[in-house]
Amino acid sequence: MKKLKLIISLLLLFSAVQFAQVDRSIKPEPGPAPEIKIGEYESFQLENGMKVYVVENDKLPRVTFSMVFDRDLILEGDSLGYVSFVGQLLRRGTTNRTKAQIDEEIDFIGASLSTSSSLVSGGCLKKHVDNYFEIFADVVLNPSFPEEELEKIRTQTLSGLKIQKDDPNEIASNVRNALVYGKDHPKGEILTEETVEAISIDACRSFYETYISPSSTYLAIVGDIDLDEAQELVEKYFSRWKAKDIPSHEYKLPKKPLVRKTALVDRPASVQSVIHIAYPIELKIGSEDVVKVSVLNKILGGSWSRLDNNIREDKGWAYYARASMSPDRTVARFDAFTEARNEVTDSVITEILAEMETIKKEKVSEAELQLAKNYLTGSFSRSLESPGTIAGFAINTARHNMPKDYYKNYLKNLNAVTADDVLAMAKKYIKPGNAHVIVVGKADDVADDLKKFTLSGKVKHYDIYANEIDPSAKKLPAGLTAEKVIQDYIDAVGGEEKLSSIEDKTTVMKGKIQNFDITLTINQKAPNKLYQFFDAGVMQQTTVFDGEKGKQTAMGKDEPFEGEKLEEMKLESMLNLLLVYKELGIKADLKGVESIDGSDAYKMVFTLPYGKEWIHYFDAETGFKVREVQTIETPQGSFTQTVDMKNYKEVDGMKFAHTVIQSMGPQKVELNVESIEVNSGLKDSIFEVD
Repeated sequence: MKKLKLIISLLLLFSAVQFAQVDRSIKPEPGPAPEIKIGEYESFQLENGMKVYVVENDKLPRVTFSMVFDRDLILEGDSLGYVSFVGQLLRRGTTNRTKAQIDEEIDFIGASLSTSSSLVSGGCLKKHVDNYFEIFADVVLNPSFPEEELEKIRTQTLSGLKIQKDDPNEIASNVRNALVYGKDHPKGEILTEETVEAISIDACRSFYETYISPSSTYLAIVGDIDLDEAQELVEKYFSRWKAKDIPSHEYKLPKKPLVRKTALVDRPASVQSVIHIAYPIELKIGSEDVVKVSVLNKILGGSWSRLDNNIREDKGWAYYARASMSPDRTVARFDAFTEARNEVTDSVITEILAEMETIKKEKVSEAELQLAKNYLTGSFSRSLESPGTIAGFAINTARHNMPKDYYKNYLKNLNAVTADDVLAMAKKYIKPGNAHVIVVGKADDVADDLKKFTLSGKVKHYDIYANEIDPSAKKLPAGLTAEKVIQDYIDAVGGEEKLSSIEDKTTVMKGKIQNFDITLTINQKAPNKLYQFFDAGVMQQTTVFDGEKGKQTAMGKDEPFEGEKLEEMKLESMLNLLLVYKELGIKADLKGVESIDGSDAYKMVFTLPYGKEWIHYFDAETGFKVREVQTIETPQGSFTQTVDMKNYKEVDGMKFAHTVIQSMGPQKVELNVESIEVNSGLKDSIFEVD
C-alpha cells in the first residue's frame, strides 16, 4: 500500500513539474520551414538543340516520357482552332503507321500515348522502352495529317460547340477572356463554327513545319532508366531531327479598365448567374512575387478562404466562391468567380468586391497566414512524391529563365512570407475598382441590380461571342400581340380547324446518346392523355398519364406524379395546348425579339396557373415554333431544359417538326422523326395507370 502511495505521489510530482514547464496560455511560435530534399536530375543536350532531363527511379519497372514544344502564343484569327487540331492529328497517323496501327501497337504493349500542340506524353514498361520510343518518335517526326482524320476532328469539335453555346460557364469564360485580354490577343480569341469550318490541312501542316523544332523542345524521361540508357535511346531516334529557327511573337500587353465595367450576357432560361470579376495582371513565372501572391490568393479565394466562408458558409448563397492568380509567361489574370441564384446575384458581387477591398486595407491575421502557408507547404511536399515533378521543375527552370535554386528555396521563401508581404501584394494586385464584372444570367432578373457596380450606372450587354449588343435594338413590330404570334403559329402548322380534328397522334423518333441507339415513342390522345416509351437498350423508361393521374417507371421503380409535377403533366400532355391555353388559365406575354440560329424569333413567356414560366420562341418569318425552354426541378437541383424544333414537314395536311434537339446542362440529344401517325384510333387502355 505504501509503495502504491509512493508511486502515486511520484506521478503527481512528475505531472506538476511537466505542467510547470509549459505555459499553455502562450501560443507556440511556428517552427522553421521543413527541410525537404528535392531529388536530383541529370541532363544532356543533342547537337540539334533538344534538351533532355532524366530522373532515374527504379521503384517500378516503368518509364514515362514528356516532350514539351516551347513557342510563343499564336493569334489564329479566322482559322482559330487549327493549332489544337495539329495536336490531335499527331496521334492520328504517320507516314509509317495509320491511326489504327498506332492504337493497336500501343495497346499491345499496354502503353499510353497522348498528344497536343505543346505536349506529347506517355509511358510503358521498361522491357518495351525501345519499341515504344520508336512509335513515340514516329508520331513526333513523321505526322501524315490525314484529311479524313481532320474531318473527324472537325465534326467532333462542331458537336462540342453546339453544347458549349448553351453552357453558361463556357459562355462566361469566353466573354471573360475576350474582355480581359482583347480579341486581338491569343488568349482572347473565341472558337466558333465559322473558324472551325475554315481550318485546313495546309494550315495544320504549316504550323507543324514552322513551330515544331528540336531547338525549342524539352524532353523529360522518368523511371527505371539511367542516363546512359536514356542518352542512347534519344540519340538513336532524335539525333537526325533538323533544327530550325522558330518565329517569335509579341502582343500588346492587356490593361485593366480605368474604372470598373459591368458586362451582361442574357440567358433567359437561367435560374442562377455565372459571375466573374476579372482583369489582367503582370505576374511572371518565377518572379519574386509569385510565392507571396500564392499565399494571398489562398487566403482570399482558395478552398475554405474568405470568399468561401463569407458567400458559402455564412450567407449560403453559393456552393463555392473562388479566386485565382496564377503566374504566366505573357500575361496573367485575377479572376474571382462563382455561381449564384438570380435574386442574390448583386449581393454576391457586393460581397466579393468588399472582401477584395478589405484584404488590401487590413493585414491578415497570423492564424490565416499560417494556415495558408501550411496548406501550400503540404501541397508542394506532396508533389515531390512524383518523380515526374523533378523533371518538370527542370524544364520550367530552363523554359522560363527562372533562378536555378527557385524550387530548392521554395519552402524557405514560403515560410518567410509575412502579413506585411500579403498586404503589399494585395495593394499591388487586388484592384476591385479596375475590374470587369461579368455576369451570364437572366437579364430580366439581374440587369437593373448590376447598374450600381459602374460609375456610369450603365450595363453593357454582350452576345455569347463577346460582341457588344443593344438589347433594345430588335424591337417588336408595332401592334404585334401575343395572340397574333400564337395565331400565326396555328396557321403555319395547318390552321385551327385541322388541329382541332386531331383525336390522337403517335410519334416515333430515333437518335443516339453516347453511342447508344435510342427510340422515343409518344402516344397522345385528346385532350391530354399520354403514353411515352423511351428505349436506350440498357435502359427503358415509361411515362403514362390518363389525364388526371400518372407515373414514370424506370429500372423497375414507379414514381407517381404529385404536386407541381402532376399539374405540369396535365398541361404538357395536351394535344393542342395553344388552342385552349386561355381556358386553362395560362397567361401569354410577348417579351421581345431574339436570334435563334441566326433568325429572328419572338420570345413568348407562358406563365402557368401555379406560377411557373414556360418560354416559347416563334420564328418571325415562318411562324413555326423553334424553341421551348423551361426549368426542371429534381432532387439534385434545378436544371434548364432547352428543346429546339426544326425541319417542319407535312403530315396529313399539317406540319410537324421532324428534328428535335433536347439539351439539359451539357447533355444534348438530337432526335429525328421516323414516323407520325394521326387519328389511328388509339384505345384508352393504353393510357391506364396501374
